[in-house]
Amino acid sequence: MAVDGRWDRRALLRGAAVVAGAAASTPLLGGVAGARDAEDGDALFRAGKFEQAARAYEEVLAGDPANLHAARQRGYVGLLSNRFPEAEKYLTAALALAPDDKQTNELLADCYLRQDKFSLAAPRWKAAGEDAMAAWFAAVPGDAYRIHGDVGRVPWTRMDPEPQIEATVNGGPPRRFTFYTGAPWLSLSPEAAQEAGVRPVHQEKSEFEGRVVRSYYGVLDSFALGGIELRGVPVAWSDSGPAPGAPAAAHDGMIGTWVFYHLLTTFDYRGRQLILRRPTTRAAREVRAAATRAGAEPLPLWLARDHYVHSLGSIAGSGPRVVGVNLGGGGEAVAGMPGEVARRLGVRTDHDRPIETGAQGHPATTYPCYPTRIRLGDAVADHVYCETNPGMPVNVPWPYGTGIDSTGWFAHAFFKPYAVTLDFTRMSIYIGRGEAP
Repeated sequence: MAVDGRWDRRALLRGAAVVAGAAASTPLLGGVAGARDAEDGDALFRAGKFEQAARAYEEVLAGDPANLHAARQRGYVGLLSNRFPEAEKYLTAALALAPDDKQTNELLADCYLRQDKFSLAAPRWKAAGEDAMAAWFAAVPGDAYRIHGDVGRVPWTRMDPEPQIEATVNGGPPRRFTFYTGAPWLSLSPEAAQEAGVRPVHQEKSEFEGRVVRSYYGVLDSFALGGIELRGVPVAWSDSGPAPGAPAAAHDGMIGTWVFYHLLTTFDYRGRQLILRRPTTRAAREVRAAATRAGAEPLPLWLARDHYVHSLGSIAGSGPRVVGVNLGGGGEAVAGMPGEVARRLGVRTDHDRPIETGAQGHPATTYPCYPTRIRLGDAVADHVYCETNPGMPVNVPWPYGTGIDSTGWFAHAFFKPYAVTLDFTRMSIYIGRGEAP
């Protein structure tokens, strides 16, 4: 993914084969025929039937405890829902079977990362071949992401082309930040990093499409948003410059999912604000009570590949499917989907008006499309402008994707009438029309 118009190495590795925001889904037009056998856990997993897949993998392991694939996938299912003891149990068993298996090491590194067990994550990143991540988190203190304050309300200074807020870095003057759940960490522009005096704990140089990319990784002393301050925040920046033809960055950094999953975050689109809460039991209870009063039922929340947010939604009568939830970012399209999905679901597509754009730094051509209805919980949009990418695979396996069939994703423009809360303590999403209380 592009960060301030610059590219980080880890995103390049993943971006070569998958578009940011691609979502998991069940089969496009129905259930999983003949996929109930224990050995067919993969079909269930690809279909987004995670709990059924978990049981299938467990049955495989009951008869074959040395089955690396089943153990690893069973751990992955637990990790999707932040069930850490469960994820660690199976991933550790998989690691014992194959200590050098890169996928197992990466999943276990992510499991430790989400729990702020950085010293445990670092050697797993190393074994997964992610040297920068290993060096970075070997230097991150164990008390990173310390939260000061209980509630922060941060007004948006603009809505489009992407939401923007102000935050302070190491006690300096207010700086402009965007945010996006399709991004992992907190990133800074090189100018903001320099002025804040952030020292890199690791740096690397790589090349992408003829451009040299120099990436830097450090730890920010203080990041303050309204009444909430985070101390000891992992941060990254690069000095590669924007891609050819790309506009200069109009902000000083981007806030990614790693920051948001340390908080109870409400993306109040209608009220044009972020509401950031310390994730206490009381705060979570108050959010759930407010959602209940507003008639908003909790939706499941799944987190894949360390930062991609997913839930259950529907596109063009597909029925409930696991879809991507891309809060922040920008663009006019309300949702997106691979071309094969649009074709199989009969979504009206305007092939006369191609859009020459890019995906993860690679040229791409997409097309406007207009599904009859898209739905995320009780949030509905009819005949709205969406985009379809015929070059996007329906399924992108590790190491570049989630390994789950992709139906589509809901984007920035979809959420404008709503307030959306991500509760990573109970792995629930609440979406309600109107401003947040």
